[in-house]
Amino acid sequence: MRAHVCAVTKRWRASRRKDKYYRRAKEEDYRSRAAYKLKQLDWKYDIMSPGDTVVDLGASPGGWSQVALEQVGDQGRVFALDIDRLPSLEGVTFIRGDVRRKEVIAKLQDQLPDGADVVLSDMSPNISGNYSYDHARSIDLCECALEFASKILRDGGHIVVKMFYGDMSGGFISSARRRFQEVHVTHPEASRPTSSEVYVVGLGFRGRR
Repeated sequence: MRAHVCAVTKRWRASRRKDKYYRRAKEEDYRSRAAYKLKQLDWKYDIMSPGDTVVDLGASPGGWSQVALEQVGDQGRVFALDIDRLPSLEGVTFIRGDVRRKEVIAKLQDQLPDGADVVLSDMSPNISGNYSYDHARSIDLCECALEFASKILRDGGHIVVKMFYGDMSGGFISSARRRFQEVHVTHPEASRPTSSEVYVVGLGFRGRR
C-alpha cells in the first residue's frame, strides 16, 4: 500500500512539473498556479477595478490575493481570511479565522464599515476521494461564501466562488441568482481539463434583503 501511495505521489509531482501554469507561477513569482484562474476570470468578467476593496476567503497560500493587489492598485485594499496561516504579503491585511464564525465577520466589518466591492472564494474541502461527499462539502463552502458576501458586499458588488460541480449545484446557482443581477458558471482555461471545479461569478449584488 505504501509503495502504491509513493508511486501516485511521484506521478503527481511529475505531472505538476509539466503543467505550464505551475511553471509560469514559479517564473512570475505567484504563490500558486490558481493565480491564473483568477486572472482569466477577471479578464472575462471585469470583476476587480482600481481602488476596489477585495476580500479573499480561503486565501492561503496567497495567489489570489497577489492578483487582487495588482488589480486594485495603490488606492485599493485587499483583506485575506483563512483558518491557516498566510505567509506575509505586503499590502494585504490578513485575518486568521473561520469565515463561518460571527466574531471573524465582526472583526472584518470593523475594518470595513462601508463594505467591500468584491468577495473571492477559492475555498475547497479536503479531498476524501468520495466525490458525492466532496461535492456536498464544496457546496457547503459555497453557501458559506455567499452568506458571507451578503453581509459584507456593497450594493453592486461582485463575487467569485469555486464549486465542485454536481447534482447539488443547481440549488446554489439559484440562490446566487436571487442575490446578483448576473450569474455565470465557467471553467477557466487554467483549471485542469480533468477537474470538476467550476467558478460561479455573481455580478451586481442586489443588496441586503
